[in-house]
Amino acid sequence: MRQLLLNVAATDALACVDEHGWRSRCLHCRTAVGLSITGEPWPGTTLEHIVPRAWFGKTSARALTTAFASPDDLRNLALACARCNHGKGRRSDVDGPSNSRAREVVAALLAARAMRWRDPPALISASLAARPAAAQTSPKKRR
Repeated sequence: MRQLLLNVAATDALACVDEHGWRSRCLHCRTAVGLSITGEPWPGTTLEHIVPRAWFGKTSARALTTAFASPDDLRNLALACARCNHGKGRRSDVDGPSNSRAREVVAALLAARAMRWRDPPALISASLAARPAAAQTSPKKRR
């Protein structure tokens, strides 16, 4: 889990690293979140599955999930504060992909993650190389 969190931070253009670890902002509310240099999350920092794991394989979520090789695809993950992540889990995620508002929330968060995407550094590129070609393409950057 720690390596996954570090990989998420490394692909977040807002994240900065120093001798103490990674600092970034919650994908939802922009509250400060972070990780130690070893990947231990700061208190209140969580791993956000933007498209919930439970939505994968559901027909009504196909448009949101087809771009990802798995729920743990780095483009589907972000750092979020616990308040926002758990709030989304109690609202949009529970409503499920058949709820149009839930799909809108998830689509907006995916767009926000795409805007913050940073190509992975060499240290995690090897883990991405094993993925299918469709899963390796990064979201288009806004100019």
